[in-house]
Amino acid sequence: MRLDKFLKASRIIKRRTVAREACDMGRVQVNGRPAKAGTSLKIGDTVELSLRASTLAVRVMALNENPRKEEAAGLYEVIGQTAPEPGAGPEGAKSE
Repeated sequence: MRLDKFLKASRIIKRRTVAREACDMGRVQVNGRPAKAGTSLKIGDTVELSLRASTLAVRVMALNENPRKEEAAGLYEVIGQTAPEPGAGPEGAKSE
């Protein structure tokens, strides 16, 4: 399955075009390497997304192009996540 399709089907990213743009900007890595939207995923691959000030690392558990809403979370397992610092402004600087 293509990376952009997986990100949309798993509901990690809401739209496939947004997933494609994130890949084009170099914000997505598969198994530690920068990935394009058309990168083919396999079960067990690690996908890392750097969006805004947070990062999300997931392991691909299943490949299903049209999962129901309840099944979407079962396509991946979160293996790491960082969130932006509380009080951080839009530029990442602390607001006073």
